[in-house]
Amino acid sequence: MSPAITHVTLAANEASEHRTLIIILFALFVVATLGITVWAGRQTKDAADFYAGGRQFSAFQNGLAVSGDYMSAASFLGIAGAIALFGYDGFLYSIGFLVAWLVALLLVAEPLRNSGRYTMGDVLAYRMRQRPVRTAAGTSTIVVSIFYLLAQMAGAGVLVSLLLGITSDAGKILIVALVGILMIVYVSIGGMKGTTWVQMVKAVLLIGGTILITFLVLLKFNFNISDLLGSAAENSGKGDAFLEPGLQYGADGTTKLDFISLGIALVLGTAGLPHILIRFYTVPNAKAARKSVNWAIGIIGGFYLMTIALGFGAAALISQDEIIASNPSGNTAAPLLALHLGGVDSAWGAILLATISAVAFATILAVVAGLTLASSSSFAHDIYANVIRKERPPTRRRCGRPAGRPSPSASSPSRSAPSPATSTWPAWSRWPSRSPPPPTCRPSSTACSGSGSPPRARCGRSTAV
Repeated sequence: MSPAITHVTLAANEASEHRTLIIILFALFVVATLGITVWAGRQTKDAADFYAGGRQFSAFQNGLAVSGDYMSAASFLGIAGAIALFGYDGFLYSIGFLVAWLVALLLVAEPLRNSGRYTMGDVLAYRMRQRPVRTAAGTSTIVVSIFYLLAQMAGAGVLVSLLLGITSDAGKILIVALVGILMIVYVSIGGMKGTTWVQMVKAVLLIGGTILITFLVLLKFNFNISDLLGSAAENSGKGDAFLEPGLQYGADGTTKLDFISLGIALVLGTAGLPHILIRFYTVPNAKAARKSVNWAIGIIGGFYLMTIALGFGAAALISQDEIIASNPSGNTAAPLLALHLGGVDSAWGAILLATISAVAFATILAVVAGLTLASSSSFAHDIYANVIRKERPPTRRRCGRPAGRPSPSASSPSRSAPSPATSTWPAWSRWPSRSPPPPTCRPSSTACSGSGSPPRARCGRSTAV
């Protein structure tokens, strides 16, 4: 038996011996997040609460939730594995994921919050034909979410199957189904409020777990990064090429073209992710949306810097054969690193393995919850409400003027009389302080208002199922 297979077997046996601990940690997280979801669900009263969390989250809260929604299994497991296998080229994923937020900050956050209500279809419908563009936006959102969901659910199945010792295909399918049921409960009960709090908890757990592993890796090398990188290059079997560009993407013209394609997709793709876009609707105004992106950039940037320690630490402490034997793509490099840092034959190693695995599972759950909410919202709001039921397009609120109070512009003979739709609020703003309070506003369509939208919120819950 090769050393790689021996180490993987030891890891599996260690996980088996402490499986009760692993199950307890997983159960604690699930119970805690379900409690948060139920608490948030009791505060969900109308469509605005279900789809946008009542637009009451602060910039920091939304930034933390955006970070939790964005840092998926690809960020935690995938990048650590890519760095462990390909060195410098693997770290390029981190750069692309982070730079992408400049596009969201400069081009997307404020305009989206100013012009939209719940989905991207709301933004596009302002300038284009209502039903065709909503059909296209809703369909594309659902398709993107499905493909993203498939990757996340597959990751959940592989991770939990590895920790629980499940090898049969039927068992893995059952795990994926259970994760899906859990997501349905999260979204249908908690809506955006519940999902947001779950994502915030997940972000705190992920950052905390990553800080712990980073500290232990640096402690192993006496906080000398040069020793860490040198050991990683030597243990990888590739020498200095491990720390230089081109190991994965510089072999020939095709791989270079692949790298260009990857970079474009990473930088521009984030601004079109459905579960990220809907987060900008949860804050009170565009200024808060921009600030939330600033918070997200800081949190996500700090996390991706720590993936250097995770990836190169795994390359330095674990052989390439062992990582590949556990998972050909390197997705188990981070859990294996936790096991080796704590000791393969020790309870501390099993505790670290269980903790990091629970964090990875939390990462998957939070992202899947966001994707489920994005797709269900798009179907219920764009396709069901505006295409199938053909509700009136959402317009601005109409404001009635109190009887007997003429407009100041109408009382002046030197001014032309503008239309009420364009002069109502400016006229009220020019009245002196003794003027009566602003007129009572009523929604132009009850189907678009908070009080008139429970059926649509129920449709969103049904779509999640």
